[in-house]
Amino acid sequence: MSSRGIYYLIRTLVALVAIPFHEAGHALAAWLLGDPTAKQEGRLSLNPFKHFDLLGTLCMVFAGVGWAKPVSTDRATSKTEAGHGAHRAGGPVANLILAYLAMVVWKLLYYWAPITELTIFAARFLQYLVMMDVSLAVFNLIPVPPLDGSRVLLAVLPERIYFGMMKYERVILIVMLAVVWGGFLDGPLTVLNNAVWDLLDLGTGYIDQIALSAYYASIGTVI
Repeated sequence: MSSRGIYYLIRTLVALVAIPFHEAGHALAAWLLGDPTAKQEGRLSLNPFKHFDLLGTLCMVFAGVGWAKPVSTDRATSKTEAGHGAHRAGGPVANLILAYLAMVVWKLLYYWAPITELTIFAARFLQYLVMMDVSLAVFNLIPVPPLDGSRVLLAVLPERIYFGMMKYERVILIVMLAVVWGGFLDGPLTVLNNAVWDLLDLGTGYIDQIALSAYYASIGTVI
């Protein structure tokens, strides 16, 4: 398989993991906050077919930004009004947790796994998994409907205006995707993605320290 083919294979496999985590994170958060709607619809699952929108997934793999089937919620069954909106944080949080775990395993492979075709493929998969999870979390926290961060607008806008905007969420989403695909947000998104990546790198720095200590111990040097 060509290097280009391997690249898209890895991106596809990463999407099969990252997108279900994001959507299941929404479903889990809603369930914990008292809304069982998504759980009852089978969305509290890591099965990709429970969440995927075909066009959205293809866009994610080939264009870098896409979407999945929205997770249903019911305001009437939430414990609180705040809880009804707070489930939106579950998706980005799930992606950040997965990114952290992927970076841990990636560093373990980098420092201690033998170099084979399989470990090189696994390392690339984990690298792209971290990148896609970080991108999903950052992008979805933009405070624009229908993205997860849009609930922030409720703190500054009257509900009438906010829910009026939500009526046009599909149009707004299309505009947002066009803006991203056009590269107009490349600068800000790159800065934010790099900042989150640096935080994850810092949070897994203990692995670097252990590896460095092991290296110096192997050559008889104390640090």
